[in-house]
Amino acid sequence: MRDRPGTILAAAGLAKVAASGQAMAPPLKILFATSEAMPFAKTGGLADVAGSLPRSLRALGHDVRLVLPLHRAVRQKLGAGAIADTGLSFDVPLGDRGAVQARIRAAEAPGGVSVLLVECDRYFDREGLYGTAKGDHEDNAERFILFSRVVVELGLLLGAREGRAFDVFHVHDWQTALVPVYLRTLHADRPGAARIGTLLTIHNLAYQGLFWHWDLKLTGLDWSLFTPERLEFYGKLGFLKGGIIYADAINTVSKTYAKEILTAELGYGLDGVLRARQADLHGILNGADYDTWNPETDPHLPARYGPGNLAGKAACKEALQREFDLAVDANAPAIGMVARLDPQKGIDILAGALDEVLALGVQVAILGTGEDRYHRLLSELSEQYRGRLSVKLRFDERIAHEIEAGADMFLMPSRFEPCGQNQLYSLRYGTVPIVRATGGLADTVIDAGAKNGDPNGFTFVEYSSAALAQAVARAVALFGDKRKWRKLVATGMAQDWSWAPSAREYEALYARLVEKRSRPQAAPGGAPPVGGTA
Repeated sequence: MRDRPGTILAAAGLAKVAASGQAMAPPLKILFATSEAMPFAKTGGLADVAGSLPRSLRALGHDVRLVLPLHRAVRQKLGAGAIADTGLSFDVPLGDRGAVQARIRAAEAPGGVSVLLVECDRYFDREGLYGTAKGDHEDNAERFILFSRVVVELGLLLGAREGRAFDVFHVHDWQTALVPVYLRTLHADRPGAARIGTLLTIHNLAYQGLFWHWDLKLTGLDWSLFTPERLEFYGKLGFLKGGIIYADAINTVSKTYAKEILTAELGYGLDGVLRARQADLHGILNGADYDTWNPETDPHLPARYGPGNLAGKAACKEALQREFDLAVDANAPAIGMVARLDPQKGIDILAGALDEVLALGVQVAILGTGEDRYHRLLSELSEQYRGRLSVKLRFDERIAHEIEAGADMFLMPSRFEPCGQNQLYSLRYGTVPIVRATGGLADTVIDAGAKNGDPNGFTFVEYSSAALAQAVARAVALFGDKRKWRKLVATGMAQDWSWAPSAREYEALYARLVEKRSRPQAAPGGAPPVGGTA
């Protein structure tokens, strides 16, 4: 197998530490703040990372506390008996909204990771994490201002009570991007604050947390920060922009995506800000959770299988065809797709390619939910191509696993893809990925026609229906050669895309932040301390 894609390193020494295989001593103390995490609440890949990475870091010996809102979905998942009262609460000032109380509850995540839950029913006891089918929650700004302020207060309080400050605040996406801002401004003079390193992970730059400029009043931050050099983004308040500027280091979830976001095409207006922080920008590929995604142990499957015995995969294919009302036919190439239905995921070019793709004799099974326009489009297409294209417009964990196991090929024609998880699951399940070569898809899938590396799937570069159809045609042609197909499947199943190598890279980056924060901090130009190479 080829080497895992590495970090965009700020120094050669970081590579040596990441590759050493040695846990760092003493163990690090990490506050891991996120708006969602598996198995409690999920809308996308962020939840998978937040559910898996803390567990992997804990396995390396580190003290990791996971902090997330007590969403209604979290309460329903855990049940009242699994949520404990810590006795801690905070009164959070939100401008003219007054002070809002947030209580801290406790639970445990798989792998023994401690979970701290921010309870505030006014903001988090809701149907959706960020919105409903009708749109985003109108008060998302104040919801995540409150959450970010509680994260900082909680981290500083626990550090003081326990006699040892946290080494790192690791925050994720716009929902927690204000944490580094608060730590370096309102809380800069608090005991121990200056020694806490901050890492912001960007899972998808397209979602930036842009709000009305008057929402700055809710933050408690000074208006002097509402400038193009700090939090202002074309007249709006930019949560993610603030995090990029104030965090000690920034990373995203694949090496290629870390380069792509420096361009105007995929920088979404923040490419200039990111280029200014390029020395502090890293790319660390997400891993796959093999405790959950393993065809040899998967409880969702009608039959289990592994690299040495693929008989169970044939049974899974038959079950998938029945689930989606497709003809039971072992010789018909079955293509699966599990996706959030939005412009990122390539639904438009798939629609344009269907005539050509389905003419190849394939069956297509799609599971997903998202924008109404894509619901309508796929519903119409499934009627038009009844018996060959079948769509389920919802998210269902069991069916998602059945698609990974039962399909022969897995389609990801993304316009952009920061990392992608499903191509990693597909490789584990012997389901050959067909992907557009962008972001993490480019870092993990090597085309069957490549001369170098270990080919494990099919890729196309141009974002077009024609390029997609050509890639599928090449896959179908190889599917007809059972010997070559089995070799491609075996290559993918043998590859290791687990979390352990990525956790080592995060461990190395944390250590670099700790070393940096141990040095005296000098604020440039009299401004609050901002950034610094890590």
